[in-house]
This record gives sequence, C-alpha cells and structure tokens, in this order.
Amino acid sequence: MKKGEGARCAKRISSCKEETYLAKIFSMLKARNRIVFHDGKTHFNDTELRLLSEIVSAMYEGNRLISTQLADLLGITRSAISQIVNRLEEQGVVQRVADEVDRKIAYIVLADGVLETYGEDLEICFRFLHEVVGKFGEERFFRMCDDFETFINMMNDVCREMKKEQK
Repeated sequence: MKKGEGARCAKRISSCKEETYLAKIFSMLKARNRIVFHDGKTHFNDTELRLLSEIVSAMYEGNRLISTQLADLLGITRSAISQIVNRLEEQGVVQRVADEVDRKIAYIVLADGVLETYGEDLEICFRFLHEVVGKFGEERFFRMCDDFETFINMMNDVCREMKKEQK
C-alpha cells in the first residue's frame, strides 16, 4: 500500500457509511410522506387533516393561527399552505378572519359546522390506527415513538451546537 492510500481508503469507508446514514434518513422521510391514515373514505386528505388538526388544537387552547404558523407546524411551504387554505376556503371548510388590531394579519379558522365533519374523519383514522397498532404491538409502537423522538431531539441538539460553532 502506497503512502496515503490507507487514509484515503479509511476516508472512503467513512464516507460510504455516512452516505448510508443519509440515504436511510431520506428514505424514512420519503416513506413518511406516503403514509395514509385512512381508507380513502374521508372528507379531507392527510395534509388537510393535519392542517385542520392544528387549527382545532389552537382553537381549544384559545389561540388562532396564521398561514405562516401553519406552514411551520406542517413543515411545508407558505405557498403550499396558501393553496390548501384557498381550496378549503372555496369549499367552505375554513375562513380567513382579519385581526381586530392589524388588518394585514389573517387568522385561519374553521367554518361553522366543520368540526363535526372533521370529527368523523378522525374516527376513520382512529379505527385504522387501532388496526395498525394492534398488528405492530402497542409496546413496540410506543418504544418506536420514544426512540424516534429521542433521535429527532439529538439531531436538533447537534444542529444547534453546529450553528453555535459557526458563529
């Protein structure tokens, strides 16, 4: 082995391992986007259900959300949120309500009567998840959720540490 080949070889092996890690994470994220929590017989698609869920959660906490907050919570662009909200507004599912003080701010709220329809869709999702968790095993399900949460928290911690080092 020539001088320096060992180091290059070790670096390449490390790089392959890192590429495998990255590929696994990207694969999990891609798979997450294909998860469907219902049998297709709901009033709303998965993204709409997630959006409505955030609106309802905020409502129960006595808060209201704007499009930017919804985009952050759902992890999608403001443009995508705008398209979804426009579609749901046309269907009479949500409304934009101007802030009393700053008229430039528009809150996204549920239209009257939508909470019942949303609840029906949740029941369909709950039945589906009950079947999935039943087959996967409740203990295994909660262990997986805990491990995932720990992993995400560690990733966020490392990200924060790296940002501090860059300053």
